[in-house]
Amino acid sequence: MRMKSRTERSTRWRVLALGVVLSLSLAGCSADQLSTGFLPSKPGLTDKTASIISLWNGAWIAGLAVGVLVWGLIIWCVIVYRKRKDDNTLPVQLQYHVPLEIMYTVIPIFMMGVLFYHTVKTTDELWDTSGEVDNHISVYGKQWSWDFNYLDDDVYYAGERIALTGKEGDFDRLPTLYLPVNETIEFQLHARDVQHSFWIPAFLTKLDMIPGEQRVFHVTPQETGTFVGKCAELCGEFHSEMLFQVKVVERGEYDAEMQKLRDAGNVGERGAEFDRTYKPGGSY
Repeated sequence: MRMKSRTERSTRWRVLALGVVLSLSLAGCSADQLSTGFLPSKPGLTDKTASIISLWNGAWIAGLAVGVLVWGLIIWCVIVYRKRKDDNTLPVQLQYHVPLEIMYTVIPIFMMGVLFYHTVKTTDELWDTSGEVDNHISVYGKQWSWDFNYLDDDVYYAGERIALTGKEGDFDRLPTLYLPVNETIEFQLHARDVQHSFWIPAFLTKLDMIPGEQRVFHVTPQETGTFVGKCAELCGEFHSEMLFQVKVVERGEYDAEMQKLRDAGNVGERGAEFDRTYKPGGSY
């Protein structure tokens, strides 16, 4: 009886400790973090983020529901059907159970079908380039910086590698990509040397940049602000320093920044002729 009492107390303390840990963990999570599935964005930041967050949360909810069901059944079986003291009888043997087997087959197929449908629907919307475009921006990734061509304004920004020291002000020296709010942007992505990847985490969009190829996607920023962009493909020694700023601004400020580039003499396009792999005649 004493041993049983000690075991029960130990179990209660473990459950209490687990409850405390879970409570503290959830207390550190804001409502916004939970609603976005801890993604570094929010619905409405661009025209694509809401559908991506919805797909992400839906997949997690379905996965956790299956996990809770499976864990619950395992724990239930361990407790209910555990071997008891002085019970040496053979448990009831079950060869098959047709209704259960049908359920185990149909429900996973249904869940995977729903997930597949919403995944295809969301990715088709994400990479759709058939709509009208307000601005065209050509982006070249290079070791280890970025060139931005604002094609409709016929100006460009030529980036240089910024050595990050960890000191205050490093972020302000990074290449800056300006985008007008509530206008659809067509990004035309290129790589000058090795493979890179254009990633703006807050936009929940990332696309590889491959030498000799052009990759295209559309996005409409719907809120002003400053965001971080980075290369998401290991591209050499200073890959970690291949960062840039993204500033979503009102049209007036955007036009002023374009004029600054004109005044600095950055007129025209910094195109493929600056690629490391470029050959005369436009071939690679």
